[in-house]
Amino acid sequence: MLLTLSSENVCNTTFTSDTGQPLYVCSTPFFFGRWTTKIRKYVLDDFQLEMKDRFEVVGKIRWPIFGSAVFRIGGKDFRSDSFLRRHGVTGRKRTFKGPDGRRYRWDMHRRVVVLSLDDPSRKEVARYRRSTSGSFNILGMESTKACLEISREIEHMLDLVILTFTYVEKSRMDREWWEKRGRKRR
Repeated sequence: MLLTLSSENVCNTTFTSDTGQPLYVCSTPFFFGRWTTKIRKYVLDDFQLEMKDRFEVVGKIRWPIFGSAVFRIGGKDFRSDSFLRRHGVTGRKRTFKGPDGRRYRWDMHRRVVVLSLDDPSRKEVARYRRSTSGSFNILGMESTKACLEISREIEHMLDLVILTFTYVEKSRMDREWWEKRGRKRR
C-alpha cells in the first residue's frame, strides 16, 4: 500500500491512497503552548445516506514542552517513553509491540524513516520517503510527493502504524531542526 502525504509536516497532513482517496488526516491546532495532534481515519458509509466524507478519531498525541509525549488510543493514555521505547546510542530507534504480539522498530535515518520487525530477520514492513523538489527537474528527475510505503503484512494495524509514524517523523524533524542550528536535542 502506498500512502501519499499532502505535506511533509506530518502533524498537519492528509494521507491519501493511490486512487486519491483520503484515508487519514492529521491535524495539530495550537492552544497557548499546548499542541495535540489528532489522527482521524476515513469511515466508509456503507449505506451512502450522507454524501460527505466522515472521519473518526483513532488516536491523539499530546506534545509537551518538556518531558514525554502522551498517546491517547482507545480511551487509554500511554507515555511515549514506555509505549515507544528509545534504543540505540543516538536514540534514533523506537520500538513497540503491535496488536499481533510482534515487536516492531522504527529507525530514523537522515532522509528516510523505516519500520521493520524487531527480530533477527529485521524485515522491512514500511518506509517513508520525503518529497523531492522540482528543482531537480533540470537534471531529468521529476519531483515526488512524500509517501509512506506499507507492506500488506501490517495493514491490519494501519491505525497504529500511522500514529507511531507521526510521532517518529516529528521527532526526526525536530532533531534535524536542532542539528541545523548547531544544538543537540534528544
